[in-house]
Amino acid sequence: MDIQLLGGAGRVTGSCYLVRVAGQQVLLDCGLIQGLAKDEQGNRDAFPFDPAAIDAVVLSHAHIDHSGRLPLLVRAGFRGPIYTHRACRDLCRIMLKDAAYLNERDAEWENRKRARRELPPLEPLYTLDDARAALRQFKGLAYGKRQRIGPGLRLCLHDAGHILGSAIVELELSENGVARKLVFSGDLGQTGAPILEDPAVIREADLVLMESTYGDRLHRSLQQTWQEIGEIIESARSGKGNVLIPAFAVGRTQDLLYLFARNFDAWSLDRWQIVLDSPMAIAATEVYYRHNELYDAEARRLWNRDQRKTVLPNLSLSQTTNQSMRVNRISSGAIIISASGMCTGGRIRHHLKHNIWRRGCHLIFVGYQATGTLGRAIVDGAREIKLWGETIKVRANVHTVGGLSAHADQAGLTSWYEHFVNRPPLVLVHGEPDSSDALAKHLRERLQAPVSVGAPGQRIPLG
Repeated sequence: MDIQLLGGAGRVTGSCYLVRVAGQQVLLDCGLIQGLAKDEQGNRDAFPFDPAAIDAVVLSHAHIDHSGRLPLLVRAGFRGPIYTHRACRDLCRIMLKDAAYLNERDAEWENRKRARRELPPLEPLYTLDDARAALRQFKGLAYGKRQRIGPGLRLCLHDAGHILGSAIVELELSENGVARKLVFSGDLGQTGAPILEDPAVIREADLVLMESTYGDRLHRSLQQTWQEIGEIIESARSGKGNVLIPAFAVGRTQDLLYLFARNFDAWSLDRWQIVLDSPMAIAATEVYYRHNELYDAEARRLWNRDQRKTVLPNLSLSQTTNQSMRVNRISSGAIIISASGMCTGGRIRHHLKHNIWRRGCHLIFVGYQATGTLGRAIVDGAREIKLWGETIKVRANVHTVGGLSAHADQAGLTSWYEHFVNRPPLVLVHGEPDSSDALAKHLRERLQAPVSVGAPGQRIPLG
């Protein structure tokens, strides 16, 4: 028995790991590669295994860098079950269909350009039909329930506290009388983060595969972050403009809405019109409401389906294009949450066009801004931006709030691993090299941990 690192090693995206035991082959995650165009071309490459020979997939959570190649896997011949938490299954119904829609739209736009140059058309990476086919193979599970998923294989999911339905994967493997326990962290959330429970503690394993996205840094405290957001909103109130918040549709948007409800009086939010302008974020928020059994105790008291109109009475949902266009005509007094989180597409770009040139506008970035994105250019101090061929001055007040990360930092990752009583061998994945190397060094020095940094293609024996 062994595990092979096929994606998400030496980089953050493209999570994919192949477990072999007792004649079975099981994938942990099957995610899209994201980043530079040349890297994303790798999503079109053939899988380094026969998809038809895979017996099952275990999906840690819904983010596209973990789930986004599942439609391709099914199209290539995979016919087995996709095990995941039932809330993750519900989010994937939104996210995989949205990804397919974007693939089809982007291919259509590109093919118009190619036709003018008399070039052959490109096929979309995958289609809506491909996404629907993959979704039919999902099997929703609950946390804490052990079940047999094949010869020599027992699975149990535990709450990872990252986004709704995110899971730490515990696999019990047996072959020829040898038993081993593999624990895959998935993406781990911050302790004390809004809405969700803290990451579950696991105490025993024979091998741990752990993410290391922020293994080289410490986050600002959540309390300091919330105070900062409140101060920005207070200062914006006298500026006679709008507050724009580009936010990821799943996770970050719901955290913001919860924080607004929690601090409604303290931040004087009754003086604002709060608008959620993103169909995908609205759909994801409905999934969050449906699964309030996964909330922590504080969130259950405050933020559930029955109370939302009471705790955020001035929240309006902008679903249609016409509704979004009406939001664009608001010149002052609105807090507008919209996707995409890095301003690479979506409705936020329209709101930037109508607001970023206003001195009274405040623009709050609450998530990571990748190099090469419009969001990153604004954060780095661009004095003007281009939208649809028009050059627009940047006069808005730009704020970067860094403490709302959905990932544990170095201290959080260290604490989670520290709970393993037997200090099992640890392999770091899902991190850029500098981050993974820094975390490995820290764990060796502090815990004398038997830790290594995973390499692409590496095969690790388990028995």
